[in-house]
Amino acid sequence: MGVKYSLVVFDWDGTLLDSAATIVRSIQAACHDLGLPIPDDARARHVIGLGLADAMRHAVPELRPEQMQAMVDRYRHHYLSSDHQLTLFAGVPAMLERLRSAGHMLAIATGKSRIGLERALDHSGLRPVFMGSRCADECHSKPHPQMLEELILEFGVDAASTVMIGDTSHDMQMARNAGVDGLAVTYGAHPHAHLLDSSPRACLHSVQELDAWLAQNA
Repeated sequence: MGVKYSLVVFDWDGTLLDSAATIVRSIQAACHDLGLPIPDDARARHVIGLGLADAMRHAVPELRPEQMQAMVDRYRHHYLSSDHQLTLFAGVPAMLERLRSAGHMLAIATGKSRIGLERALDHSGLRPVFMGSRCADECHSKPHPQMLEELILEFGVDAASTVMIGDTSHDMQMARNAGVDGLAVTYGAHPHAHLLDSSPRACLHSVQELDAWLAQNA
């Protein structure tokens, strides 16, 4: 096929879907409902990409174990009430189609649950584009490398021909832990400086920059 990365793995929230602000508001609203301290935007944004339980524990250190289910339920209530209004970042469908046409296999590694990802794939219309996926309720949460390791095994490729694309340090650290290249995008949840700390191969500032980088280097 003449491609460097035969397997291109994307994070979902904040990388393909413009959802970071909604996730932050949903975490904060859930805390308000339960009378818990409300994390500021930066703290709530930092946990995006983690599995839901891990995200809540980090966002709200005061959360007691017996409150976890109520917190998850209230978060889901707020997020699902508006997730149908969320949109893909401009240029995402065209980029994915170009990659697929060029011979790349596309997959997803996300902190969403399986039910959440299936719902998002249906809303976005991207279900036919992806050949595989792993979710946080099926694997260890990022930055553990299990999601990438399982996708590499499923597709019969090696780490050197795999790239992970995401908007958080959790994505980039997962890539490092799995021994694959990481590409960071700065238009999602984590700020540019924080992403640089994780030593991605490149930081791209828009979908258009990402697409151009992949066209030249992947």
